[in-house]
Amino acid sequence: MKIKTDEITSVLKQEILNYKKDLGVDEVGTVLEIGDGIARVYGLKNVMSGEMVEFQNGIFGQAFNLEDNSVGVVVYGDYLAIQEGFTVKRTSRILEVPVGPELLGRVVNPLGEPLDGKGPINAKLTRPVESPAPGIAMRQPVGEPMQTGIKAIDAMIPIGRGQRELIIGDRGTGKTSIALDTIINQKGTGVICVYVAIGQKASTVASTVEMLRNKGALEYTIVVSATAAEPAPLQYIAPYSGCSMAEYFMYNEKKRPSWFTMIFPNKRLRIVRCPFYFVALRVGKRIPETYSIFTPDFSKERRNSTTNTARVL
Repeated sequence: MKIKTDEITSVLKQEILNYKKDLGVDEVGTVLEIGDGIARVYGLKNVMSGEMVEFQNGIFGQAFNLEDNSVGVVVYGDYLAIQEGFTVKRTSRILEVPVGPELLGRVVNPLGEPLDGKGPINAKLTRPVESPAPGIAMRQPVGEPMQTGIKAIDAMIPIGRGQRELIIGDRGTGKTSIALDTIINQKGTGVICVYVAIGQKASTVASTVEMLRNKGALEYTIVVSATAAEPAPLQYIAPYSGCSMAEYFMYNEKKRPSWFTMIFPNKRLRIVRCPFYFVALRVGKRIPETYSIFTPDFSKERRNSTTNTARVL
């Protein structure tokens, strides 16, 4: 067998010409300690405040505390799967969630990851979880009613599109039922609904989703679920994520207003932090015109601290 050196040489030259090596330079740190959803990371000297970082097992976190010798990272996932010595790398981007019509009819976690077993969400766009609040000049007065389907509300205390609405009541008085009835009543009106469940049982969220599906309301609704079993950081960003998903329709499809619903837990151990979610979110500052907010399950004892935030029903 005769070896043809010319052919071998030409093949090698061609392979060398076609060879492309993508070299990436990542700034990497090391986990010093982990506990209660917070990781202390050594390194990452150039990380930005609020920047997303990725642990070696694929879990994401967000840099919060920038200290002299370490960085405090909030873990958005199962922090028990992270161990000391794990590497952490920068992503050079802030926390974003997928947005768009691809999320309609889906159940997602606060990071926009699917929870309903229907496969991946092929969203083409993302939005930052935190965005600047529109100024007073950008807002328009509330001038168009939103029908809830409940005669007592629509006749005596109607809700307008672009309005905040807070419902206060004891356990079992029907606060969540009003929100769900309102979502169901939007069928055929072109209104997009975003339902954010924070700190509820997974079985409760599942029954709510099944009810919306049976009523034909899930097709125009996005369900963001941060159950009681989820880490505190995921529950913390849940209302922010829901706002970002609703804001996409507000800014890009202005003829399709959104109905934004936040459901908080009613347990006394958690009720103390509920007003702080609302105040920290300043959700009204992020709503110029086109979607309404409905936030049930605030404690009766917190009535005086929340009446200045939204109208009380």
